[in-house]
Amino acid sequence: MEQPDFVQLLTPDGERIERSVGQDGVEYSVDLTDEELMGLYRDMVVTRRLDAEGVALQRQGEMALWASLAGQEAAQVGSGRALRPQDMLFPSYREHGVLYARGLDPLLPFSLFRGLDHGAWDPAEHRTQMYTLVVGAQTLHATGYAMGITLDGRLGDDGEAAIVYFGDGATAQGDVNEAFVWAGVHQAPVVFFCQNNQYAISVPPERQSRAPLYRRAAGFGFPGVRVDGNDVLASYAVTRHALDRARRGAGPMLIEAYTYRMGAHTTSDDPSRYRASAEEQAWAARDPIARLATFLRRRGLADDDLFLKIEEEVRRLSVELRERVLGLPAPDSSTIFDHAYAHGSPLVEAQRARHEAYTTSFEG
Repeated sequence: MEQPDFVQLLTPDGERIERSVGQDGVEYSVDLTDEELMGLYRDMVVTRRLDAEGVALQRQGEMALWASLAGQEAAQVGSGRALRPQDMLFPSYREHGVLYARGLDPLLPFSLFRGLDHGAWDPAEHRTQMYTLVVGAQTLHATGYAMGITLDGRLGDDGEAAIVYFGDGATAQGDVNEAFVWAGVHQAPVVFFCQNNQYAISVPPERQSRAPLYRRAAGFGFPGVRVDGNDVLASYAVTRHALDRARRGAGPMLIEAYTYRMGAHTTSDDPSRYRASAEEQAWAARDPIARLATFLRRRGLADDDLFLKIEEEVRRLSVELRERVLGLPAPDSSTIFDHAYAHGSPLVEAQRARHEAYTTSFEG
């Protein structure tokens, strides 16, 4: 397996690295309290368990689909915890860990993948936009929003920045490259966070690009950096720097989080058809949760009893989540017309009336 250069503050063996220089020439470090370190560990464990619940529910016919994040917990939790309250988040469709770190109810993405809504949270309240299943489209949304931050004069040390998540496969989409153009030209305060999980569904990086993805940024006039995406500390440090840099008016930045998708692309995928078990085993040795657990043990912050306590807490959370998912009420089919237009439409109301008349005709 390739051994790429990247920002790393915690080795796969759980050894702490105090400083690491990125491809952008910046020296990265992080100074977190013991409580914050334990919080990162707990968030990753919770995220993996809730994600496993999503896969199980889909296999049991209770979910239409599920996009698993297993293996990407460090990239998601680390970067999600790096956001400040005022920052705006633009996810794709796999950022369950980012949403959890952001403080959203974990039930929300389950409702979406159960087919009950198109996303049921308020983006303004949670500073988190809806999931985007159109590959790469969210990068344009984030860039436009970030340009608005500048035009509205919301920059500064306490100002706002935007961050957008996408996968390595999305970098081949025109939308992503157009977003890079606009962000670079207009110095938009946006962070492009690419989770390179090694497969765009079934295609590895070497079939997508002749050069590392982070290098793309240079051609658009802004810095790019590759981070060890299985290192939660490095993911936090690089993302916090990039967001603070953006809010100060220094423009966009591309982060390539070099990580690995342990499971299938979605529950409709079979990864055994395109990757070898030896590769999966090699990446398993880089497990982001085990890595942080080893570090916490060495630092004396956790022992077997504490880890078992967290596991029991997480088990209760997963049981509670399952009950909540199964208890979600199915919406009335006419609600599909409710939010087509902000202020209504005679055409939509006519369509609603025809739909209701049609469904009523089956009664009795």
